[in-house]
Amino acid sequence: MNAAARKAAAAAGSGGMGRGPALVLALVAAGAFLISYNFFAMLLHGGAGAGAAAVARDPVVPMPAWMRETAGGEARRRPFHVALTATDAAYSRWQCRVMYYWYKRMQALPGGEAMGGFTRVLHSGKPDGLMDEIPTFVVDPLPAGKDHGYVVLNRPWAFVQWLQKAKIEEEYVLMAEPDHIFVKPLPNLAHDNDPAAFPFFYITPSEHETIIRKYYPKERGPVTDIDPIGNSPVIIKKTLLEKIAPTWMNVSIQMKEDEETDKTFGWVLEMYAYAVASALHGVQHILRKDFMIQPPFDTQLGNTFIIHFTYGCDYSLKGELTYGKIGEWRFDKRSFSDGPPPRNLTLPPPGVPESVVTLVKKVNEASANLPRWDDGI
Repeated sequence: MNAAARKAAAAAGSGGMGRGPALVLALVAAGAFLISYNFFAMLLHGGAGAGAAAVARDPVVPMPAWMRETAGGEARRRPFHVALTATDAAYSRWQCRVMYYWYKRMQALPGGEAMGGFTRVLHSGKPDGLMDEIPTFVVDPLPAGKDHGYVVLNRPWAFVQWLQKAKIEEEYVLMAEPDHIFVKPLPNLAHDNDPAAFPFFYITPSEHETIIRKYYPKERGPVTDIDPIGNSPVIIKKTLLEKIAPTWMNVSIQMKEDEETDKTFGWVLEMYAYAVASALHGVQHILRKDFMIQPPFDTQLGNTFIIHFTYGCDYSLKGELTYGKIGEWRFDKRSFSDGPPPRNLTLPPPGVPESVVTLVKKVNEASANLPRWDDGI
């Protein structure tokens, strides 16, 4: 029985018979709804076979009404710890500073009650110049050569060490990245043992079944059990992450060392590894399209919580997107690999979408308020 239904049943039992048949009927109705929801959720995840999967083209499982109604109140009682994996490179440092600035801003606003502690998990093996500015836990990188030049392979290993060695008071963890900017307070989108994640359009396990079966054999279940996600952003119970993280690390390394898998998955290999590791532990995620947006392809903020600035934003002076070609106006984090962008970046020309304008304004506000920005500490 669902936890909410169990609580309702316990309350009914302790209230005596005075509330009578009406309460019993209400509980039966609620139970029927939950059973129906679980059944349809299974269909959307492919649990009833290929026919159901063909009908359900959108992989997002809607949040049930009872969960949506209680999410706000529960979020205030279920804080999550923000864990940001990073290196000591200048490119990573300035992004971490902007990210932490906006975390603090959103945490202080009404609705930010679920945004608990914050840790930059630094997998460079030694302290850097941000130790006094951002709460940081230093862990070791993989042994020399083990990441094969793919620095992201250090992320699961960093989480394994942090979870083993750090004292984390919160029950939940948000796995985040340096190029995330909070644009409004983030509630706890997870529910009990159901973590919340963002569905990526380019993570498509069903299109790579031959490769996926190397790590998720048929006896474990259909490939549709594997969510179209990476590890970030994900809000998950710490106890679940403690089980998944070592598997995620091992699968990541196995994938990187397999030539076919490495060639096929490329820079998103570690994301596939997290999705596979979760499925191996029987964990599926509530998929939240509103978790974040990715400019320039997502043009409006809508009700999102995070801007993920992984893509370059290139526009003509007429406000036309010139993706794949350097624009007359551009913002691309890769342009600032050796140090932070200058303060007061030029805003986009008229006609550029809200998401891109907001992104640049957020970076400008952070750089204007952070000390020694130009020093690139």
